[in-house]
Amino acid sequence: MDRAPVERVHGLMMEVVRTSGILQPDQVLPGETVSLSQAFAIHELDANGPMGQGDLAERLSLDKSSTSRMAAELERRGLLVRERVPNDRRSYHLVLTDDGRALHNRLGVALHERYERWVTEMRPDEVDALVTGLSALVRAMRGDPEASAPMDPPEAR
Repeated sequence: MDRAPVERVHGLMMEVVRTSGILQPDQVLPGETVSLSQAFAIHELDANGPMGQGDLAERLSLDKSSTSRMAAELERRGLLVRERVPNDRRSYHLVLTDDGRALHNRLGVALHERYERWVTEMRPDEVDALVTGLSALVRAMRGDPEASAPMDPPEAR
């Protein structure tokens, strides 16, 4: 196999991570002290409603203990609450608070503005190529060559 394409993808993925700023462990965006996994959890809970920790762990591809610690931290910060599931004394749903939904909104607006700025710096054919390439990458990462990757943003699904 020709190693050049692999090396190009590797280098570009490293540069995307570096220049996007997501290497900051507790700051997805300046002024917002939330980790990337916490931001994704907040998005899932706001977009898909209350769910159990196990469901959230599965959606985020995280282990249950990491998700439990993350939920406890978000609860400590007043961004979510654990509510007992009716008719099941052992189970809880994670529910965003008003502060959690407000944070999700701020993150969404800021990220959308960032993506809009990036896209306006690209030619239309580059945007089309990026969408096609990222969709193919997601499909390959999932290991299902027959499946089509989602093309719509998560909030549109």
